[in-house]
Parts: sequence; C-alpha cells; structure tokens
Amino acid sequence: MEALKYTIIKTGKQYNAYCTILEELVALDQKAVSDEIELLTLLIEKWDKEHNTFDDLNPVELIKALMEENNLKSKDLVEILGLSKGTVSKILNFHKGLSKETIRNLSDYFKVSQEAFNRPYQLVNVVNKHFRNARLMNTKKDLGNSVSV
Repeated sequence: MEALKYTIIKTGKQYNAYCTILEELVALDQKAVSDEIELLTLLIEKWDKEHNTFDDLNPVELIKALMEENNLKSKDLVEILGLSKGTVSKILNFHKGLSKETIRNLSDYFKVSQEAFNRPYQLVNVVNKHFRNARLMNTKKDLGNSVSV
C-alpha cells in the first residue's frame, strides 16, 4: 500500500511545512494541483481551529498581531478597511470600537472568524483620560456643572 502524501497535522513543524507547500502550489496557479490545494487547506484549517490562540487576545491586540504577521502598517489597514487614518488610529489605540462592517472586512481579509473580533474589550475614554484611577475610566463624570431646575 502506498503511503499518503499528506496526513493529519500533528506538530508545529509539520504545520509550517504544509503552509510552505500550500503557498508554493497556490503560486503555481495550475488547475492540476487544485485538489492538493484543497486538501492542504483543510488540514491547515483543522490545525488552526484546534490550536487557535486568538482567545488570549482582545480584538485590537489580535489586529496588531495579524498586522505584524502579515507585515502590514496602519496605512495598509486604512486601504483594507476603507477607513480614514484617524479612525484606524483610534481603533488601534483603544479609543474607538469595531463596527460590524469593520469586523466583516477584517474577517474576510485575514481569514479569521468574525467572533474573534466581536468580543468585548475595554476602550479608553478620552474625556476621562486624566483620571488615573481605573474605576473611574470609561464613564462620563458629573463634575458638578449641571444646573438644577
């Protein structure tokens, strides 16, 4: 009996090797290797799903990790997401949350499930940034300037 060319991925070394092979096959752009590409994609996705470490990262940290992994800068994210430089900066600095459309675009571009980006995380409220006590962060404070009627 002939040994299988590809097997279930059991090690990180095997995973990296399969990723390299997949990249080479995709670059060939030949219809003859389409079944091989599909098989490798399934094996790699299975490994990714079982060894997903994205749960440790909040959505912004995940974006930054994916940017680093893909050698992207914030200006690249501007083009990918179709947002202004200011908005991308606010997202990356925890000043603005992710919209549904932004989550969809990130998911499509990085091939990561939307759930990875659609988790709660703490934003920095610029209005109250001068308060250093963490309990006071991210809430609007009534500083006694209200007028009673």
